[in-house]
Amino acid sequence: MNTTEELQTLLLTTLEEKGSVSNTKELITPDGKEVDQQALLGALKSLSLADKEMVQYEPIEEEIWVLTDEGEEIADKGSHEAKVFDAIPVGEEGISIQDLQNLLGESAKIGQGKAFKNKWINKNGNNLIRVVDSIVDQTRIDLEIIRSTGTHSDHKVLSELKKRKLCDKQKKVSYSVTKGSQFSLTIEKQARDITFEMLQSGEWQDAKFKKYNFDALDPATCTQFPEEYLERVKEVHSVGGYGSIGYGYDWKIEEAQKMILRTHTTAVSSTMLYDLAQQKEFRPVKYFSIDRVFRNETVDATHLAEFHQVEGVIADKGLTLGDLIGVKNLRFKPAYNPYTEPSMEIFSYHPGLGKWVEVGNSGMFRPEMLEPMGFGPEVRVIAWGLSLERPTMIKYGIDNIREVSATPLECFHL
Repeated sequence: MNTTEELQTLLLTTLEEKGSVSNTKELITPDGKEVDQQALLGALKSLSLADKEMVQYEPIEEEIWVLTDEGEEIADKGSHEAKVFDAIPVGEEGISIQDLQNLLGESAKIGQGKAFKNKWINKNGNNLIRVVDSIVDQTRIDLEIIRSTGTHSDHKVLSELKKRKLCDKQKKVSYSVTKGSQFSLTIEKQARDITFEMLQSGEWQDAKFKKYNFDALDPATCTQFPEEYLERVKEVHSVGGYGSIGYGYDWKIEEAQKMILRTHTTAVSSTMLYDLAQQKEFRPVKYFSIDRVFRNETVDATHLAEFHQVEGVIADKGLTLGDLIGVKNLRFKPAYNPYTEPSMEIFSYHPGLGKWVEVGNSGMFRPEMLEPMGFGPEVRVIAWGLSLERPTMIKYGIDNIREVSATPLECFHL
């Protein structure tokens, strides 16, 4: 991964040499690698700010087909059905189904059906035998075409490979770039804050400071979503589905693309669960995370605007609310969350404050959240999120949450 400064230098030197960049996907780093377009966007935004105007850029959007991890492996090593065919010896004896399973593992189970469908193999008692002398691994060929071109001329092939979870459609964004009114090869460093040293030396009088634009017209956005998953989410929100009546509003991609400071780590859990749903066979999992979240809160003895959330997620078949409630010295209160039902707030008693204090939230993820990801209706997910700071208060008898996160400072007058 190149730094923002390295990407800025690459852009400016390319513009100086060529005058413009028609499509940034053609940019190559000095070490011969393709440029990460999301990272490049940060460099472009920095160079195009009103106080710089060194470059101007426009987005270029295109939809392409990309291989999944399994698709990449098949493009490199061959399809499951081809592996099954190659593993069967020539002759009438063939190989037993159990021996094939021991030899190929998961590929044996996946590849047999397709090999039968292609009429490459047949059964002879408990053994599998070849019925053709040679095969063409068309699945591998098709995936190699998709990998090299980003598409395929036969839409039925794309649909079939997508059903097999070997490829998916993605929206890719790159940029056309031209010189701005203040183009230069030199980026003038701007100070972000007035420091104590600046005040002492008088440097602050001549320093150039970075402008803070609180009315930014071009907020950071994300444009890379799994296309069919996006459409299912849009439909659920707008008109309902999977047992939900929806919210009855006009879901807008422009709103979904906006990047904001997360209010909870469920955004991370959702990404992990979507990846799990794309696997060939479901497997039970437990996910845990600790990370920072941000809230529009008034800071007081029990509230912070910025704190840490500890989240746990368990996915399995047949889970119930009883699997979630099983901890002593806690109280639960019914609550509403847009992504869980039932939902419960979690309380723990704080002796110092003399009251029960909310320490987290919990619930079972709704079917209309899980099934659009690709899970079957039998899969249930229980989840809970606790702040790190409030349980710390209770454990160590701290009465003011600000003492948990703040660094004590001595005040002085300049």
